[in-house]
Amino acid sequence: MASKSAALLLSVLNLVLYFIVLVIASWAVNHAIQRTRETASVLSTPAHLFPVYFPMGNMATGFFIIFALIAGVVGFTTSLTGLHNISKWNASNLYAAAMSSMTTWALTLLAMGFACKEIQLGWTDSNLRTLEIITIIVSGTQLLNTGVIHVGVSEIISYRDGRV
Repeated sequence: MASKSAALLLSVLNLVLYFIVLVIASWAVNHAIQRTRETASVLSTPAHLFPVYFPMGNMATGFFIIFALIAGVVGFTTSLTGLHNISKWNASNLYAAAMSSMTTWALTLLAMGFACKEIQLGWTDSNLRTLEIITIIVSGTQLLNTGVIHVGVSEIISYRDGRV
């Protein structure tokens, strides 16, 4: 049952981290939408046609912010439902938690890839740097959470089949 307490702890940690990602990414999208009209009007045609121009950061910022926002929403929801599924601790709930955890980890890895590209290109402000770091950290904690949930599934299956 040690995996149950570890899964609960990691789910609560991920809930907090994904909420922070969600808040910062939402702020960045709102900031970009408000400043697009004044900033993008002086740009050349390819950048002028992009619907959401990010006045801060570099050319990877737009993709990173959008995927971080998607990963934040899915991750927050997965962590919230995962807390319920882990508290039940039976095979059907753990299967659901394992699948949603894998999906969230894949989306978080996609956002992490854009965060790494944005770090490589440079020229980001402190808010984006914070979002990059938290996205990289939450990709690791989500991997640990996914692994612990899968260990819990194998424990439940071995206990159910009598192979303790």
